Amino acid sequence: MAEGALDGLRLIEMGQLIAGPFCGQLMADHGAEVIKIEAPGRPGDANAGDPMRQWGQGMPVWFPILGRNKKVITLNLRDPRGQEILRQLAAKSDFLLENFRPGTLEKWKLGWTELSAINPGLIMIRVSGYGQTGPYAPRAGYGSIGEAMGGIRNLAGDPSSPPSRVGLSIGDSLAACFACMGALMALHHRNRTGEGQVVDSAIYESVLAMMESTVPEYSVGGHVRERTGSILPGLAPSNVYPCTDGDVLIGANQNSVFGRLAEAMGQPELASDARYATHRARGERQAELDAIIAGWTRTMTVDAVLALMEEHGVPAGRIFKAPDMMSDPHFAAREALVQVPHPAFRNLVMQNVFPKLSATPGKVNWPGPPLGAHNDEIYRDLLGLPDDDMAALRQEGVI
Repeated sequence: MAEGALDGLRLIEMGQLIAGPFCGQLMADHGAEVIKIEAPGRPGDANAGDPMRQWGQGMPVWFPILGRNKKVITLNLRDPRGQEILRQLAAKSDFLLENFRPGTLEKWKLGWTELSAINPGLIMIRVSGYGQTGPYAPRAGYGSIGEAMGGIRNLAGDPSSPPSRVGLSIGDSLAACFACMGALMALHHRNRTGEGQVVDSAIYESVLAMMESTVPEYSVGGHVRERTGSILPGLAPSNVYPCTDGDVLIGANQNSVFGRLAEAMGQPELASDARYATHRARGERQAELDAIIAGWTRTMTVDAVLALMEEHGVPAGRIFKAPDMMSDPHFAAREALVQVPHPAFRNLVMQNVFPKLSATPGKVNWPGPPLGAHNDEIYRDLLGLPDDDMAALRQEGVI
């Protein structure tokens, strides 16, 4: 097992679905020992384990990513005996990660007050839709609702259509990233003071953090930003343009770059034309300029356009899908994708560990394991439970 930057740290993951477990995945990728807790049951039971075990378009291949590098155990947290085992795990851990509805852990007497009394250095990472405080805190909060409240849904899609998804569970993933960042900040604080603390990551706030200047645009100037499809108003040319065999994205809104694009198009006079010579002028004639560029690109293939853009130093790229990623030489050179052996899935290829660290790069050591795969290691070796006690707990559905 390659040593990662977080080697030697232990995290107990109590979350399910995406917002919590993606945070756990990020930390496991970089060497933390992540012990994931799932509801007991037989593998394949609808109510057993993380529902992500059943998710994926066509094949349930999502959990092998979200569960990678983790040790997985089963534990019934609704049973007082399961709650006591959780306290024992918390006493031996650096982080505890959860994404239940706020108040759930307190109901089980597993909240911050109880667990920090057991382990004052514990860092509790809490991911939820609306945060742990405020009038909306008790509400059920999915990523999609946080995306709507945070503002990104209103800006996604074409203005002629209703607000759109971006095609991914971006709200959940952003909340997980902020949770991970907050945990590492709290770790630095603990290294200086010995004190643990609570990291409160709300989905809607994680989305809100990415909303650029949308709020001051309104508070200062009264402007409400709306959906604009494939363009950003006033930023031109920067759009998707048609070719004979697909689409290409070109970004040439800076003056010098636009001049190079005009040269590549064989129309150098565009760069000195008063209608397009400045950033403001191009923004005012955005649709007109896009039509000129599209008239040029649609006479060539994507590869031909990209070759000219590279030759002239103009940022451009194709619109990638999974097959493009798997055949692209840059992805290959940077090992952005990695093939991971799996007992059930042939040719399981997934995204690698990011970001890349030069001394401690992290590694995908194993895909998401079967339900309860590490019960014996954690309960017997870490907690020291006798075999007879484990057998009884297993028989009674506690583990």
